[in-house]
Amino acid sequence: MENRALDRVFFVDDEPQVRTAVRKTLERAGVNVTCFGCADDCLACLDSAPCDLLITDVKMAGKDGIELLKAAKERVPWLRVLVVTGFGDVPMAVTALKLGASDFIEKPLDREVFLQAVRTLLAQNHPAISQASPALTKTEMRILQLILEGKNNREISSALHRSARTIEVHRSHVMRKLGANNIVELLRRAAMMGLFDMNAPAGLPDVDIDD
Repeated sequence: MENRALDRVFFVDDEPQVRTAVRKTLERAGVNVTCFGCADDCLACLDSAPCDLLITDVKMAGKDGIELLKAAKERVPWLRVLVVTGFGDVPMAVTALKLGASDFIEKPLDREVFLQAVRTLLAQNHPAISQASPALTKTEMRILQLILEGKNNREISSALHRSARTIEVHRSHVMRKLGANNIVELLRRAAMMGLFDMNAPAGLPDVDIDD
């Protein structure tokens, strides 16, 4: 599997043995994977870290995979989700697809079938993002514009007449929504989404500020 810096996979299953097996399988295939034992831990990480593909079991203690799917889609609408279901649990898989899951795969997991599903979704992820419209507020769009113009937090704070802390919060929201860990990834994400022209000095329209 092609190892791309932007490919980050979250895997959720409440069985430790399954998490260990899947982590080893994905890491050997060159995938950056983070495993979680419950939906709440995964959602907490989604609030602060970018994710390119979420893989979740359906039947888990606490929030199940369907509830995780709903909550994850509310946070990151364009996030691709691969749902793992028990053998013969096709109706549950259909429900997941209707709620926005990209695909489902049945347990017990076959290594090659599983890896092919992951490969397919990761390959689709980046082109698909270019078609998505991130849920950025007007304030976040303006801050993104200033970031891409090379402004630092202090300069943005001065330009928008906002406190440095407020700018930091908005900036973190922008980075999370665009799935970026650093300014290079932010630039690439913005360009892929059509928000920024790599060949132009400023690719975003000027917009009014609101709260």
